Amino acid sequence: MAMTESTSSSRQNRALWEPMPESIAQTNLTRYVRWLREKRGLKFQTYPELWTWSTDEPEAFWSSIADFFEVRFHHRATSVLSSLEMPGARWFSGATLNYAEQVLRPGKDDEQPVILFEAEEKQGQVRRREISRAELRKEVALVATRLRAMGVKPGDRVAGYLSNTPEAVVAFLASASLGAVWSNCAVEMSSRNVLERLTQIEPKVLFASCGYNYGGRKHEREQVVTEIVAGLPTLRHAILISESSDGHDPAPVLSSEDVSYHQWRDLLDATEIPEILFEPVPFEQPLWILYSSGTTGTPKAIVHGHGGILLEHLKALSLHLDLREGDRFFWYTTSGWMMWNFLVSALLLPGVSLVLYDGSPKYPDFQVLWELADRLEVTYFGTSAPYLMACRKEGVDPIRTFAFSRLRGIGSTGAPLPPEGFTWVYERVKRDVALGSISGGTDVCSAFVLSHPHLPVKAGQLQCLGLGAKIEAWNEEGESVFGELGELVLTAPFPSMPLFLWNDPDGSRLRSSYFEKFPGVWSHGDWIEIEAPAGPCVIQGRSDATLNRGGVRMGTVEFYSIVEALPEIADSLVIDTGGLGREDRLLLFVALHPGSKFDESLQARIIQSLRSGASPRHVPDAIYEVAAIPRTLNGKKLEVPVKRILAGIPADQAVHRGTMANPESLSIFIELARTFQTPAANP
Repeated sequence: MAMTESTSSSRQNRALWEPMPESIAQTNLTRYVRWLREKRGLKFQTYPELWTWSTDEPEAFWSSIADFFEVRFHHRATSVLSSLEMPGARWFSGATLNYAEQVLRPGKDDEQPVILFEAEEKQGQVRRREISRAELRKEVALVATRLRAMGVKPGDRVAGYLSNTPEAVVAFLASASLGAVWSNCAVEMSSRNVLERLTQIEPKVLFASCGYNYGGRKHEREQVVTEIVAGLPTLRHAILISESSDGHDPAPVLSSEDVSYHQWRDLLDATEIPEILFEPVPFEQPLWILYSSGTTGTPKAIVHGHGGILLEHLKALSLHLDLREGDRFFWYTTSGWMMWNFLVSALLLPGVSLVLYDGSPKYPDFQVLWELADRLEVTYFGTSAPYLMACRKEGVDPIRTFAFSRLRGIGSTGAPLPPEGFTWVYERVKRDVALGSISGGTDVCSAFVLSHPHLPVKAGQLQCLGLGAKIEAWNEEGESVFGELGELVLTAPFPSMPLFLWNDPDGSRLRSSYFEKFPGVWSHGDWIEIEAPAGPCVIQGRSDATLNRGGVRMGTVEFYSIVEALPEIADSLVIDTGGLGREDRLLLFVALHPGSKFDESLQARIIQSLRSGASPRHVPDAIYEVAAIPRTLNGKKLEVPVKRILAGIPADQAVHRGTMANPESLSIFIELARTFQTPAANP
């Protein structure tokens, strides 16, 4: 597969940032490599050497992670890895532990704030709270005691309908401490979409927010909560949370004879603080259930385990993101995105504090998150690539307003960050900062293409393959390739792969989701270009949305980078109709900034930009103006669902509208599909 000129040239870019030798010496990765030399007699001079060992010797590597981070086992494992077979490999057989115990064990930071929380509340007001580790342990103990009294046992499901708040963290940790399985749906979801997820897992207890503030408005959810409760026949207890400082106790609109209602504040009302008890559970005991986006069918209920998540998040957050004692870690996320789970896992690291923000990232303006980071002295600022690109489009200029005195790292995920996004960060946010574009997914609840605290940052590049992640780029013949686009695959087990999918007893749905294209090999669904073993890499978008023009394959990321560089264009979507029983056409949809005109001059400039920046083959056959580009609640473009709609698939089968931020944006694509004359084919 040929590379485009823009891809090959991106690798020749000079470094935008390089770490100083003294900062390299202070990193956790340096400390880990020193520990391997002193404790295991292993010497590594380069990162590719370390990565190769971590993937060739997975038992030695992952057991070293458990030892280096002093994971508290109740019983040690009889074996680390049962086999290299996928699916079916089993990790740390015989070991017992508890994720929540690792978070809440006493330490020297007990009286220091480990959660700094802010949220929108009423117009122009902000709700704030700080929680120490000792206070967090106390609240978890109280909630866990009440859950135990409600009959919650290991393996029971406890669900949330919660915002990104301390209550969500406490409810999750309390559930995990009992060995119960946590599952949360974002509070902005409709009852239909929540029930689509939670009815699959049959929860016994529900924690629910009856309102939230976003964009300067109060959003009441009491009626939605009532509908959710009524739709869960296995539910026995509902715990209602007021997220207002006025202390108003929410109440259900309708009562239920089968469900007991409780107020959150009553769970914390106790004269004596009980001792927190941690249930030792098997390494592969389910910890939480996450859900696929549901854009192409019923959301998959993805089950992750205590031990696999524990080890993977310790590795990623400490060795790659380099979170250290005294750091303040922020990632802008809803409670329904896997990045919330990733964020909360920073509590596993002694001395690291979370910064939680619940509200709109652009209310009252796009400065709100940057102001928060500066005022709270955030050391690592995480967000999505679409947010960084939106700030760039809006002309946000944080470097002129804020000092960011302690900001050491910026993380970007959710979509590939184009080269111009990298440049904007260094020109408009901070020059001396490590920018890490990372990639993974809900399926593994982590990123396995990661940042590296010892390596330079270059525009458009992801710095390295993550330790322990045997990632390759495969061509259509199943051959590993370097320097050209290939399918992102994992050729060896990874501990945070799903234990299973809920209600998939024979594993058929798991196999069809990840192991169908290359039997025995995890196919992730992304196009990746790997420059050399261990990286660096370029992610080029979803492989099922690839642009195949005359045999030249191209990811959508580069295409968007070219189109959206034009000042009139706010957003864009490109669809290649080939392969779906339709005429092979390349269709471009553009949403314009207010005041811009979709005229012949703009269309000509779009065509010329693509002709010179990509290739003549990537000039669209048609360009359409639309009001908005369809996106998920997490900001991802809905390339595949739109492609399915244009292929003639009914919209309600192609996408679940409740997963969308702007479902009304589909109307133009539905109408366009009706104008196509060729009969629809199955995708």
